[in-house]
Amino acid sequence: MKLSYSRPLTRFTIVFFTVLLTCCYLVPDFVGAAARPGQYHINKEYLSSLVSDFGAVWSSPRRWGKKDLLTFSAVLGTGLVLYAFDQEIHTWIQDRQSSSTRDTAHFVSNFGHGFFLGALLTGLYASGELAQKEGLRRTALLGLQSWLTSGAIVLSLKFVVGRARPKTGKGSHSFEPFSTGSSFYSFPSGHSASIFSVAAVISDQTDSVLVDLCAYGVASAVAVSRISEEKHWISDVFIGSAIGYFVGKKICALHRSRAGDRVKLGFHLSPHSQGLTLTYTF
Repeated sequence: MKLSYSRPLTRFTIVFFTVLLTCCYLVPDFVGAAARPGQYHINKEYLSSLVSDFGAVWSSPRRWGKKDLLTFSAVLGTGLVLYAFDQEIHTWIQDRQSSSTRDTAHFVSNFGHGFFLGALLTGLYASGELAQKEGLRRTALLGLQSWLTSGAIVLSLKFVVGRARPKTGKGSHSFEPFSTGSSFYSFPSGHSASIFSVAAVISDQTDSVLVDLCAYGVASAVAVSRISEEKHWISDVFIGSAIGYFVGKKICALHRSRAGDRVKLGFHLSPHSQGLTLTYTF
């Protein structure tokens, strides 16, 4: 009997409960700073941090140091090299395709879809609530921030760049900037950015090598599947993956910096008194 996933509710239920059981019983405890009461729940505080972190990520290039610029240059340089060989690599891959590899790619590609990622993060959050594991809730909410932020960056670039998808047959150097058609939304890969943005957060929030391998393994498989399905060129996938990865790491870094700001040391000076203040936010 062939199992059908045609109904969204059925797919959501399968993914939701799979993640729920896995997180409650198999996944090791997630690590991180202890939370304040009310922190890492879907509430006003979380929505406020989501907006502030979104702005921090978008404005972060203004605060880049030498190391950041070198990393950006390396990623951009690699992307340009891949861009130069996009057509050749695409042809080489398609010439070696079979019906089974196409079917596999189509299946794997679903893991980078918004439907799956939404179910995954919902499952993580619900697992944290039911099992009273703050680390799972934190990972789910940081993953959501990372996913939404990387998605906004990717959609902006897609609209501005307007690169033709491989399936259009227009070639790897065809562009229609500010196009509203999906056929010209090839650069960068949204699926790759989405799955890597969540994988980076999951990896950052655990001390498990096995979890890291699974997270990045699935993310890499999704990225490759997008090339196999002729949805993207290899340079689209590389840059999309890089965007997702670095956004995820940035979101986690912002979380740690806020946790470190819970203890503040200050000095009070006036003509009549001097003092030292130590403030602990809880």
